[in-house]
Amino acid sequence: MDWTDLIEAGFDLLGNGSNDARAAAVRSVEAAVEAGEQPVAATAGRHPDHFRKGVLVLTTHRLLFLKDGKPPLPVALTAVTDVTVTRSRLNGEILRVVALTGAHRFEEVAKAEVFAEQVRRASADARSAAAAPALPAVAAASGAELLDQLERLAALHAGGALTAEEFSRAKQRLIG
Repeated sequence: MDWTDLIEAGFDLLGNGSNDARAAAVRSVEAAVEAGEQPVAATAGRHPDHFRKGVLVLTTHRLLFLKDGKPPLPVALTAVTDVTVTRSRLNGEILRVVALTGAHRFEEVAKAEVFAEQVRRASADARSAAAAPALPAVAAASGAELLDQLERLAALHAGGALTAEEFSRAKQRLIG
């Protein structure tokens, strides 16, 4: 699957037939692609800060939210600590992605459970790939890195971005 196919699949779920919107989304993603980044999956959803739905694109490196040809809203997969799906009558299926950079909420997500599992798997793969080359060379630095990540999680919890349960789950994932 290439970038165009992936974004087309997301727009098909979105129900948006505009060729201009699709082409703009493909251009914005292709302009932001990192070295070695590959497409994984796509779905449709709405970020609470935006009125209309957009496309969620999962890559081997990031989760991207695309809307109206604007630059993608990225979430690095190596920073993802928790992915959950809840349901509400008003907002449909809600995908919540907790990362070291903050919590992200997407509403009315099509096929949310399947997409959440894909995000979990891609996140674990990204963390494994990032850690693999560094393991033999830097054993002592990983302790400092872990402490830094735990401090960021604690700050998110203290700031109200994470509930006590989300903080606990994210901490357990980091510690192992």
